[in-house]
Amino acid sequence: MSLNGIDISNWQQGIDLSKVPCDFVIAKATQGTSYVSSDCSRQVEQALKLGKCVGIYHYVAGGDAAAEANYFVDNCRNWVGKVVFCIDWESNQNSAWGNEAYLEEVVKQVKARTGVPPIIYVQASRYAQVKTVADRQNCGLWIAQYASMDATGYQATPWNEGAYSCAIRQYSSAGRLDGFGGNLDLNKFYGDRAAWAKYAGGNGASVKPAASTTAKPATQPVQSRRTYTVQAGDTLSGIAAKLGVATSQISGYRSGNPNLIYPGETLTIGGSAAPAQSTGATYTVKSGDTLSGIAARYGTTYQAIAAKNGLSNPNLIYPGQVLHI
Repeated sequence: MSLNGIDISNWQQGIDLSKVPCDFVIAKATQGTSYVSSDCSRQVEQALKLGKCVGIYHYVAGGDAAAEANYFVDNCRNWVGKVVFCIDWESNQNSAWGNEAYLEEVVKQVKARTGVPPIIYVQASRYAQVKTVADRQNCGLWIAQYASMDATGYQATPWNEGAYSCAIRQYSSAGRLDGFGGNLDLNKFYGDRAAWAKYAGGNGASVKPAASTTAKPATQPVQSRRTYTVQAGDTLSGIAAKLGVATSQISGYRSGNPNLIYPGETLTIGGSAAPAQSTGATYTVKSGDTLSGIAARYGTTYQAIAAKNGLSNPNLIYPGQVLHI
């Protein structure tokens, strides 16, 4: 059993995944410690809504391994347990290239934060060195090797298949598929949807705070109360809807920010209200929204909304997320 899929980035901004045949989609999320793909959130959320198997990847830039890993996880924490996390290890724009010890530090930190070993992407010529890291860290491998740069559709048996063991094989960057007018990277996953879900970690995955995190659980007076343990993928508005309460009746999130809740933490339901973030209007994010677009609608700036809601990255907002305007 195998799956056919594509990997995409901001170069495919606006791609309509409902029109492109694919079993799985892997979207570029971050690079280094300062870049977030502006179309990543839309791409991932559309793919999830369509029922695709989904992955995200971080492009290693070199510099500070732990900082890169934390940047990746912090920007993508809402997808832990839902998508496969991947580390892209390439020679271009990577000052650490050739130093697999650096790669291993990135992998170890992502694994420590999410509880799930990421898949490592690398070109076939570096297979032996990276496989050593993957074996030690229990990671799958995503290997890139092309027969040519000729345009092609999906291939059942890519060139040189079987020359190495891997979870995913990328065999073309000149893929041509219905529904998109440009080149696409084509990939084969050696497994079924259940195998993909295991690489994602399923509902057992959770985000652990970075070592530098100092936030402590909130302590507030309570009246009659019940509790709820946050699951991977939960949002405060989703929990409120599930339990039939207002978000103001949920308290105890340790970050102090209702947009940052962590799997495994226990929230208080129906007790004293969480501190109000704003006395103004609220807006529930819809698929395709951007923070700048929402700001324009309300006559404010995206910086003001980001600050009011404690958003460290204004390029990553999620459908269903409630913003204070």
